[in-house]
Amino acid sequence: MFVTVLLLLVTLCAQGGHGEEKVEAQRPGHVSVVIVGGTGDLAKKYLWQGFFELYVSQVGSGNTFSFYAGGLSPVDQATPVLFEILKAAFCLKHISEERCAVLKEQFLRLAQYRQLKTLEDYQELAKHIEKQLQEEGMAEAGRLFYLSVPAFAYADIADKINNSCRPTSGAWLRVVLEKPFGHDFRSAQVLASQLGNSLKDKEMYRIDHYLGKQVVSKILPFRIENKKFLDPIWNKYHIERMEIVLKETLDVKGRIAFYDQYGVIRDVLQNHMTEVMTLLTMQLPLNLSSSEEVAHNKLQILSSLLPLGKNQAVIGQYQAYKTEVQQELNKTKDHISVTPTFAAVLAHVDEAQYDGVPILLISGKMLDERVGYARILFKNDIFCLQNHNNIHCKPKQIVFYFGHGSLKYPAILVSKNLFKPALMDEWKEVTEHTDVSVLGLPISDYYVQTPTVQREAYAELIAHIFAGHKNSFISTENLLASWGLWTPLLNGLASSFPRIYPGGTDNEDLLDIRLKGNDISYNSEVVIISPDQMGGTSANNFQVMQGKYRSADMVSAWAEELVERLAADLQEAAEAAVREGGVFHLALSGGSTPLALFHRLVLHHFSFPWRNTHVWMVDERCVPLTELESNFHSLHDHLLQHVRIPYYNIHPMPVQLNQRLCVEEDGAALLYEKEINKLVNGSRFHFVLLGVGYDGHTASLFPGTKVDGHEESLVALTESPVKPHQRMSLTFSAINQAHQVSLLVMGKGKHELITQLSRMKDNPNKWPVTGVRPANGRLVWYIDYDALLG
Repeated sequence: MFVTVLLLLVTLCAQGGHGEEKVEAQRPGHVSVVIVGGTGDLAKKYLWQGFFELYVSQVGSGNTFSFYAGGLSPVDQATPVLFEILKAAFCLKHISEERCAVLKEQFLRLAQYRQLKTLEDYQELAKHIEKQLQEEGMAEAGRLFYLSVPAFAYADIADKINNSCRPTSGAWLRVVLEKPFGHDFRSAQVLASQLGNSLKDKEMYRIDHYLGKQVVSKILPFRIENKKFLDPIWNKYHIERMEIVLKETLDVKGRIAFYDQYGVIRDVLQNHMTEVMTLLTMQLPLNLSSSEEVAHNKLQILSSLLPLGKNQAVIGQYQAYKTEVQQELNKTKDHISVTPTFAAVLAHVDEAQYDGVPILLISGKMLDERVGYARILFKNDIFCLQNHNNIHCKPKQIVFYFGHGSLKYPAILVSKNLFKPALMDEWKEVTEHTDVSVLGLPISDYYVQTPTVQREAYAELIAHIFAGHKNSFISTENLLASWGLWTPLLNGLASSFPRIYPGGTDNEDLLDIRLKGNDISYNSEVVIISPDQMGGTSANNFQVMQGKYRSADMVSAWAEELVERLAADLQEAAEAAVREGGVFHLALSGGSTPLALFHRLVLHHFSFPWRNTHVWMVDERCVPLTELESNFHSLHDHLLQHVRIPYYNIHPMPVQLNQRLCVEEDGAALLYEKEINKLVNGSRFHFVLLGVGYDGHTASLFPGTKVDGHEESLVALTESPVKPHQRMSLTFSAINQAHQVSLLVMGKGKHELITQLSRMKDNPNKWPVTGVRPANGRLVWYIDYDALLG
């Protein structure tokens, strides 16, 4: 079993191999560029300038171009608008004015507007491209569609492109998608599925313009170039904390319709700041040009982040936001929005290298300055007794400075008491300094590098798209992993009222934060909020309540307090068992109900005796343990990988033997029973946690099955009415021998069940949960108020 568990855990942790990036061959030829939404705000501000720079860089390369602005407006209305936008394009400084004028004239001749509204419009565009290729005798290199439109239109447009505008004869297709990519895990999953019906993953380029910022794109190369200096100090023994900060002075007037649905966490933390965090903490790739390896290493870090709960975030809202919402959304004076415009989130990576290192992600509107940076602050083990201004006693830090703020240019800064970094390609060292400070140090106390030529982020990314390089873009897998991290936090904060702040310098210390272990809070506890800002909402302030349910003990509270109490009771039981016998045997059921408990244990119960705990499964679905449907997979992802439990103390059910799933003659149930008999004293688990299904099933003991037919055995194969049908489960014999059995029931959807069960006599064949009757142990129901009171 020792070897079996080791192999299972290794399999679960493995995410595939490393490989060279399979970039499509870039044969020269004609490229058709189509910006759908080509006269919109983003196209006007950034996209056409970026494509003009691409065109200029490709002159003489053998590639030819056509540029199309697509939109819903008729051609005669939109064409003049397009050409006003195109005339504003400018050349970079290294091109003379005369040369620039010629290039602009050529660029204008290659551009046209086309109405792209119906499938027929896209078919006509395809015919036009084919006709042009034939008339001018050009070979086609590829087609690039940039969707600068709301995300709800992506699937329909992708379908039209797939059905009518795909290139032929081996030319490439690239479709660029702008954020937001959904607003939570489920919507991102649906969008990914819809797009996957029309486009291959290699054809999709999900753009996050932060990855095009020159400093952000140099984080990995900087770490690799300076590996000999960074390897000894890039760990928990030397790093005090990491900070990723994006401060803005502007409000969100004119964007309220979008912003009020998304808020600051969805707008910048889930995407921009998470991407920067992965670049700072991921394992360095062996091959930086391999997008597969880079994406794999990012995914590993995302999978290693501890869950984010309400205690890992504080939120705020600038004072004028309420009025702006009422005006722009035509709401009454009573309308209250709880959308945050400021957030500070504390993340931790559950890997030995970063164990205990706080990672702060902070962003907000209406703050005191516009600035963006990522800072790695190192511990300083030198104390200067007299000369406190000595360079050795100043902060040791590396700053990836995205721009704005006191320093007007993007730069990477390394404090001089660390090391002198290697100079990177296309970057220059800054030695003449103005009298400014950056994060507590005069600029002269840093080694400073900046790009030789400053380029706008969209221009950088457009060049990468054209070259087929995917390192700076977000894969489907990583996108869903990111939403998987942020969605529980967003759900937890949905009803939290943000702290009101006045805006600008008047905020003073109102948004200062304090770190305490894995928790984050505002430093100043008392904030006066007027009743109209609170919106007059109220809730019944029930405390934790104890009583009886079906003649057994019951604990009830609001969901969060209930989980807190269950986690405390579980730890108390564990500590008592370890004191008495040196070991704690815990059996956990599958399903979604215990996930909140797992998160609570991970984030708050650091003294839980995991080294003395054996974790067993109450039930398992007959699927490979590496699949998402597996109860063990969920248990591993949400709990086991985040706590320090010896791997030989983990006991997954052996549902896969001899390369088969739950075949009775393989004897898997008997094998698990023997393991229980061998390791668990008297086969009595100390604590069994169960849930209850809507049909009254518990563990994998379902209505109508012969649940009373396993009196002698501890483990049995069972049949579920829903897929996957085959299950393995502890029997009542095993459950009812336990010292304590806890039944956790949560959610309004369980209210009818709880009402019915309160009136039912024991009937395990119809209501299997009524068969849970510990012989010499204690049964406790943990029922939240939603389930109890509806």
